[in-house]
Amino acid sequence: MINIIAGNYKKTKLNVPIGSNVRPTSALKRKAIFSIIESYAQKNSYDIYSEFCFIDFFAGSGSLGLEAISRGALFSYFFENDNTVIKILESNCKKICKKNNFKIIKQDITNLNIKKFEFPISVIFIDPPYIQNPFKKLLQELLKKNIINDKTIIVIETDKNNSIEIPASLKIINKRFYRRTNVIFVKKI
Repeated sequence: MINIIAGNYKKTKLNVPIGSNVRPTSALKRKAIFSIIESYAQKNSYDIYSEFCFIDFFAGSGSLGLEAISRGALFSYFFENDNTVIKILESNCKKICKKNNFKIIKQDITNLNIKKFEFPISVIFIDPPYIQNPFKKLLQELLKKNIINDKTIIVIETDKNNSIEIPASLKIINKRFYRRTNVIFVKKI
């Protein structure tokens, strides 16, 4: 089990699927990620929570999207394709999301077929199993479908040995290293 670290549902326990590829983002990394995105938004004079939603690709336990809901996000979309993991994700969402402010989409992200979202997107979390490297294709798809707006921050979590190609219309605004993990923050140019 892991806990929500801040907001209205601080200390709420989240279940983690056992025996799957799910590797929840640690409390230390989540704290750093939210500190960086909140600081960036504040410096640029906008609120990432009140009028925007979050996307949690490769959602697993949903810890990143649920952390956002706890901190005041309007809505979170969770993308996951494993039925066993989805059951645990649904259970976790019901602990945090009291206002029907989430949607779980069963989809293999490596064959993404994104439609439009109901709300503008402020943050997109991309945290696949470390053996996968879907970043270039996924980022190109998000750009092609105009999912990324000028205020969207993309947070990529990956193995430190993965080489990530960022499309030319995006730029890295921050980068952090945690043992064997890189966390990269990307925005539209």
